[in-house]
Amino acid sequence: MMKVTVIGAGAVGSTAADVIARREVADEVVLLDIKEGYAEGKAMDLMQTSSLEGFDTTITGSTNDYEKTAKSDVIVVTSGIPRKPGMTREELIGINAGIVRTVVTNALAVSPKAVIVIVSNPMDTMTYLTYQIAKEMGINKKRVIGMGGALDSSRFRYRLGEAMGVSQNDISGMVIGGHGDTTMIPLTRLATWNGIPVSRFINADSLEEVKQKTMVGGATLTGLLGTSAWYAPGAAICQVVEAILRDEKKIIPSCVYLNGEYGQKDICIGVPVVIGKGGWQKIINVRLSNEEKAAFEASAAAVRKMNEALS
Repeated sequence: MMKVTVIGAGAVGSTAADVIARREVADEVVLLDIKEGYAEGKAMDLMQTSSLEGFDTTITGSTNDYEKTAKSDVIVVTSGIPRKPGMTREELIGINAGIVRTVVTNALAVSPKAVIVIVSNPMDTMTYLTYQIAKEMGINKKRVIGMGGALDSSRFRYRLGEAMGVSQNDISGMVIGGHGDTTMIPLTRLATWNGIPVSRFINADSLEEVKQKTMVGGATLTGLLGTSAWYAPGAAICQVVEAILRDEKKIIPSCVYLNGEYGQKDICIGVPVVIGKGGWQKIINVRLSNEEKAAFEASAAAVRKMNEALS
């Protein structure tokens, strides 16, 4: 019996629960939220699609009762507030750090063997905070994953497919570095169309445009929607959760703790990792070009600067 808890029943969290249930990745999904009755209502609404969609996953909701999340195999954290006009990044980190610290501590107390997937923003910093909490609780670092690279890479493939006029399902491409408009690094040099470098089909200017559009992918959607996206983030969460529960050993760019890999220590940042049973199993060392190395170092420096707000 596989059990997944999603903390935060907003648009992203409830969409993740929906995708996980429809794909029958888990036997049970628990939605948890601090707002009275909100998670229960979302869970009931989702369960009423069961006979229509043909899935057997059980979805339940709870208002802040962590006992109902006990013995979860995976815990997904989407809790937190978005940045508001006039709010500094440090203020956002301060508020969300308090929220994440509370929910992670409470959730791991009743599910100490769970893999924890962080979605809350700023994602790299919240993943680093979660790593610190897990370390204090004696939990292996490989059970802490930040979900940013899966989403950013899907946006990269979308933009490549759009530029080339082909199915994005035939495109391979990944994004590493920090999960931010100025810190992510779409690896255009390594992107392929069914194994053939995409650079054979689109020119350097088009590739640069794809890169820039990918980097502002979240901001573009926020500008159009007036709020953050939820369909692709929810599906990206499911991809990571499915890889864990089914021990798929998929390479998914994810925010994990580095201890010398890629020339970085004591930081959580996006790199390609093998994900399967127990969380991330192995960091894949991609030979970066000098330009890519410089971009990664700059990205890591920006993430470290943000992490300073935790102290």
